[in-house]
Amino acid sequence: MEVLRHGVVLTPSAPKLRTVLSLLAVQSSIVVRTDKIIEELWEDNPPASVTTTLQTYIYQLRKLLRLGTPPHMAGAGDTPADAALRTSPYGYALILDSDMLDTMRFERLSDQGRRELEAGDMNAAAETLSHALRLWRGPALVDVGHGPVLRAEGLRLEEMYKNALERRIEADLHLGRHHELLGELTRLAAEQPTHEGFQAKLMLALHRAGRRSEALKVYQRTRSALARELGLDPSNDLEQLHRAVLAADESLALPRQRTPVRISRTRPPRQLPPEGTALVGRQPQVAALLSALSARQHHAPPVVVITGPPGSGKSALCKQVGHRANGPYTDAQLYARLVDAQGRPADPRDVLAEFLRALDVPEDRIPATRSERCRLFRTWTADRRVLVTLDDVVRTDQLLPLVPASPDCAVLVTARRQLYAPEITATVEVGPLTAEEGLRLLTNVLGKHRISQDEAAARELVRLCDGLPAALQAAAARLQLRPHWPISKLVKGLRGETAGPGNGGNQDLVLYSRVERSYRLTSPAVQSAFRVLTRFEVDAFTPRRAARLLRISEVQTEALLDELVEFQLMTAEPADGDDLLQYRFLPSVRAAGRRLPADERDALLSPVYQTVPATVPATVPATVPATVPATVPATCAAIGDACVSELGAQPERAPVSS
Repeated sequence: MEVLRHGVVLTPSAPKLRTVLSLLAVQSSIVVRTDKIIEELWEDNPPASVTTTLQTYIYQLRKLLRLGTPPHMAGAGDTPADAALRTSPYGYALILDSDMLDTMRFERLSDQGRRELEAGDMNAAAETLSHALRLWRGPALVDVGHGPVLRAEGLRLEEMYKNALERRIEADLHLGRHHELLGELTRLAAEQPTHEGFQAKLMLALHRAGRRSEALKVYQRTRSALARELGLDPSNDLEQLHRAVLAADESLALPRQRTPVRISRTRPPRQLPPEGTALVGRQPQVAALLSALSARQHHAPPVVVITGPPGSGKSALCKQVGHRANGPYTDAQLYARLVDAQGRPADPRDVLAEFLRALDVPEDRIPATRSERCRLFRTWTADRRVLVTLDDVVRTDQLLPLVPASPDCAVLVTARRQLYAPEITATVEVGPLTAEEGLRLLTNVLGKHRISQDEAAARELVRLCDGLPAALQAAAARLQLRPHWPISKLVKGLRGETAGPGNGGNQDLVLYSRVERSYRLTSPAVQSAFRVLTRFEVDAFTPRRAARLLRISEVQTEALLDELVEFQLMTAEPADGDDLLQYRFLPSVRAAGRRLPADERDALLSPVYQTVPATVPATVPATVPATVPATVPATCAAIGDACVSELGAQPERAPVSS
């Protein structure tokens, strides 16, 4: 550890001061909690005056390094604006510019060299990685007292050093510098006899230098060392290299210099779909999304997720925000839908291929595997400004390979379920519109005159559509196609009060296709619970009530209900009494659930799914007779009465098939 100011060494000599400064430096610009500093300095044995002692160390660091000097010492220092030691209510933060810490410079150069290596620019990679490695003057933090954090940081930095060294040697081998590498590789292989990467590179350098017998001896030494020290056999890669050396395989010859990927295009891709009609009632969400997208991260792009129930207008909101936010993203605006027409999740490998084609990567340069495509995509985006918009993401493993590398990029996502990953920086939820907002949406489509003729029916239509924009748009579209209809006719059809074409065509308004796609993504047990529970006209389900209907334990039931919430098919809210939570269906979602075909796994004993057993299982409410009546109608009546008595729930009445 060394501290320099204008070429003058200011490294603290006191061991505790060095430890405090190292801890703050390796987590620069982040508040390090006081308890973490105390643990790092004294672990489980802090002194009685630990708070005062720590404050003294902080004061001494400020005085020695002139970092954020107190007001009464303001004339004593020349603290630059980008270096300060700040105090928070919970700890301290050392604010440093990224070029003031050699570890940050090393990480940046190492990452740049990796990208150049992946792009095939071997000369640039070798030069950049050599520059990064020259920053090292010895083992990381070797002269600093280690607690748990600094011990882990030292190991992390040493691993990064080894990775950068391996990549630099790989670039040199591609450039035909095997003779120059022999001395360095021989030393590294002797120092780390079980490091298979260094041993393999030494074997390859010896083979290319015409010293095959020595390359084979390296393999034998490595195999013995692995067996003796670790009880392991050589890896498949090392075994394959050994066989290739034995056979003098031509694949070990010096590779032809690859031409670096140089992507040129006349116009950057602009793939966002059209904005569509103006949004109603979404101004707070638009503001929140634009703010989250513009929040710059230090090392990664912002990843902003939009969630909400089926039909809540997530995709429309995403497109509008994408168009409003696209100004800074001059290099590309990419778009992909992450489910196909049948509702099956898309493979990110295929999406990456589409993105690379849009970026003018030649077809023969697009790698075969997902990991290679992901690396090439991140290489291209590392120093560019790109907006990636992903619609209908189902899982985080679809999302993460499509996140670009540069913090100057951004990712905007709509999700069919609630998602979590450390890379996600913000989540914005959208729900149903209010009654007034829904009425305004209908007015925008149908005109004031038509709404004013039957405003009560229009308000009822908003209620029947649950205020969901997709359902309201479908209703308005139907009324536009039938200008002779009063709004009340459509309302009666939705209520089931009329028959014929006017009623049968209203099924789309219950958002069946959207609900069904989300439903298909859930587990079989959750699907069964969804089919069963949507048959009941219950305002809210507690886990206890739902467990009785499903005939399983409350713990199992709560897990199923939480997964339905995760997929936006139910909502959860605090409950009164002993129950912590209660769960609800939107009426439109319940109506869609009732259209789903029954399955033999549906265990509910109700007239909807009745299969008459010899006796009722013990888990059915006690008011059901122990012996099931012989006739189906009597059975249905007994169980229906039990549901009303025990649960206050009336099952949907439906014909019982033979």
